[in-house]
Amino acid sequence: MKTLAILTAAGAVLFAISASAQPSVPVEPALVANTCSQCHGDRGLSIAPLFPDLAAQDKDYLVAQLKNFRDHKRSDQHAQAYMWGMAGDLTDDTIDAIATYFSSLPPPPRTSGLDPAEVAAGKAIFENGVSADNVPACKACHGDSAAGSATIPRLAGQHREYLATQLLAFRSKQRYNDIMSANVAQMTDEQIRDVSSYLASLASPSAATEPSKADGK
Repeated sequence: MKTLAILTAAGAVLFAISASAQPSVPVEPALVANTCSQCHGDRGLSIAPLFPDLAAQDKDYLVAQLKNFRDHKRSDQHAQAYMWGMAGDLTDDTIDAIATYFSSLPPPPRTSGLDPAEVAAGKAIFENGVSADNVPACKACHGDSAAGSATIPRLAGQHREYLATQLLAFRSKQRYNDIMSANVAQMTDEQIRDVSSYLASLASPSAATEPSKADGK
């Protein structure tokens, strides 16, 4: 009996240690389940490349963008068509809860099936810029692995089509930002395509073993 009691106690300790080592599962806000998930998925992986993946996106960036949607400060076509109405009644507390949830999720997997030549050309732009066109290296702000920081968004593993659409919007100033609109002002359509392909091909270490997304082009 004494031996059994010791084994039982040891098992309970091991179970407690194992449980405490497991990553906590974030609580999904009701609005995410009922509304956000219809386009962005309940785990932050969107249903179509038109909509961005939100999983592991920087919380400060998500908060800033949701407030921009709510206050009609972001005026690109898709923002007006989808997010102005969706975010119109959000409170600061609700925005914080949504951003906290999505930022805590595992990052999206990379996209497979991309043109290797486009990916290579995009990598060169991301790392070195295009001095002849006054395009700075993207990694200067977005980081070596395109993981972003604070209000600078994560780009690694994002949908190629979404990235290209946003870069085109920055270039046309339909989505205006002092830094981004200036940085992409002289980028060609091909350069935007290439850097979008490169970013979509990236995966963070925690997403490296996940199944990749198929290219939607």
